Amino acid sequence: MRAALDELADFGRPARIALAVLVDRGGRELPIHADIVGRRIDVAPGQRVDVLIEELDGRDEVVIATRDEEG
Repeated sequence: MRAALDELADFGRPARIALAVLVDRGGRELPIHADIVGRRIDVAPGQRVDVLIEELDGRDEVVIATRDEEG
């Protein structure tokens, strides 16, 4: 997210940037938050959120997995 904001700033200073996310997993490292959120999920350290979509994965699903599992 930070890299995208830096890239936008290269084009000039925008009046407003709105961030939309499908899943907000919390655990922010930067003071950046989404303005529009599809779903909020609490994720423990060592876990990740996998978003699967029909066209690529054969099903539409949001899965919480441990970091060492494959999606």
